[in-house]
Amino acid sequence: MLCPAGDNTMTGERRLSHGIDLETLEGFTAHAGENPEAVLLGLGASATYEGTAAHSLAKVDSYELGGETIARETRGYTVPYGAWKEVLDAGGWVGGTDRLEPVEAALSALAACINVGITINAAANGVDIDHLQTRVRTDFDPAVLFSLKELKTADSVFENLTVEVEIAGADLERDLIDEWARRAPVYTFVSLAQDVDMTIKTPAEAAGDD
Repeated sequence: MLCPAGDNTMTGERRLSHGIDLETLEGFTAHAGENPEAVLLGLGASATYEGTAAHSLAKVDSYELGGETIARETRGYTVPYGAWKEVLDAGGWVGGTDRLEPVEAALSALAACINVGITINAAANGVDIDHLQTRVRTDFDPAVLFSLKELKTADSVFENLTVEVEIAGADLERDLIDEWARRAPVYTFVSLAQDVDMTIKTPAEAAGDD
């Protein structure tokens, strides 16, 4: 279990940085250092096919924290995924419309998570930030997706992945900002090799699990 939030009501004073109560943050990190299993997160998402190729409705809801499942209605996030209208039209999709494309979602998640890594560590280290914007870009070759190239060439799908962090504030250290950016979990997720344990279930196998 997590440690309870710090109570500063007696003094009426709170040390805030980047919207974080620093006393509570210090207590949280100390507890996490002594009890790493208490802050382990179990995360997941699902995507259900909507009957048109490339269209899925993704859902994120419950998660696990320290072995405890946390679920509430306000965490019922849904995202309709698809692709770019011009590409759909050229490829033969009927009535194609723009939707957020999963690769773009991954890029935006990387950009947002880099901001997370920077700002959490800035708060913990007393660094003020006046402006922060992160831009992520890549070149994407869909040949493997459309089976025009063999799967073994998948390492050529993305090239020129770049991250540009635009930041302003007093006493900023470039090397420190770079380190904090690289501490972002999504940066780790996309920059290091991950072992993906994929399971394919047919209707018969799914029925057998009931």
